[in-house]
Amino acid sequence: MEYNFFNIDKTVYKVSDFMSWQKIGSLILSPNFQRRPHWSSSAKSYLVDTIIRGLPIPIIIIRERLDLSASIEPKREIVDGQQRLRTIIAFIAPMLLEDYQEGRDDVIVSKTHNKELAGKSFRQMPVSIQQRILNYSFSVHVLPSETSDRDVLQIFARLNSTGTKLNEQEIRNAEFFGEFKRLAYDIAYSHLNRWRSWKIFSETDIARMIEVEETSDLMLLMLIGEHGKTQRNLNAFYRKYEDVLPESSEIERRFGDVMDTIDDLFDDRLKETVYSRKALFHTLFALIYDQLYGLGSELKKMAPKKIRAGILDELLEASDRIKNEEIPEELAKKLRGATSDAGSRTARLAFIKQFIS
Repeated sequence: MEYNFFNIDKTVYKVSDFMSWQKIGSLILSPNFQRRPHWSSSAKSYLVDTIIRGLPIPIIIIRERLDLSASIEPKREIVDGQQRLRTIIAFIAPMLLEDYQEGRDDVIVSKTHNKELAGKSFRQMPVSIQQRILNYSFSVHVLPSETSDRDVLQIFARLNSTGTKLNEQEIRNAEFFGEFKRLAYDIAYSHLNRWRSWKIFSETDIARMIEVEETSDLMLLMLIGEHGKTQRNLNAFYRKYEDVLPESSEIERRFGDVMDTIDDLFDDRLKETVYSRKALFHTLFALIYDQLYGLGSELKKMAPKKIRAGILDELLEASDRIKNEEIPEELAKKLRGATSDAGSRTARLAFIKQFIS
């Protein structure tokens, strides 16, 4: 059996290179095999801010086509990365896009991603920032000109079929770029050492953003009180607060207060209790939040209440009772499992509360 061998050139090109190619007409952003979706304004803002900060983005794949009868300048077809390139070209020089439409193709950096540069066009930015954008280097894989459309489609198929299927949080990470997402990731990352030391999440969980999903769900606890966790519900809140989340600073502060309180109470003992299980950590978080602020309380700035002395012993007693299954069987089912429906969560919280004087 014969196999095609792809002689792929791995290189880097600057933003200015792609701008030059677009200007002289040698860049083909939408070849026949490419999809033509349009990114949201948040996604475009996020990309520009990523470039400004010099952070890496996924590899761009192009195919060079050389027709010596027409020109010695090769045509460069974008196999993967057209929206990334279209976004940066639209931001720097929209007149270079023949099908540019105001509104649809506008690129505006939002306050969510960069407060200092929000709302500024490319020309309004400091010269040093303009230069940084133009000098930003994309990692690029260049397919040789003999690569057929069929081969390109095969590459697409392999790109989309290898590796692990994306989970719901990884999909949200790719779909949303707004305020709720920013806050969830900022909070989750700021407590990374605690997630690890408490053994709430494995390294695989963290690599796959499970701690961010849990953080998002705990943010909902503050916004709407105890609730059943569903992916649809999480998606709805990511979407609802895509542009602005007025209570973001208070959510972040209260989240930190709850985590600090748990840390102060348990020190390094939490990993030895049932509260290191994800479902029961949610219950512990809800109980401490209720003690400090009250579940369902308005998210306005207020000082937390003091945690009563002796609460740790009561929480440890509840943990031991659960661990030793010294509880009614019906309740044990709700406590043992990882069920996240509202009824199970309410039952867990009510049981732990019985131990709190």
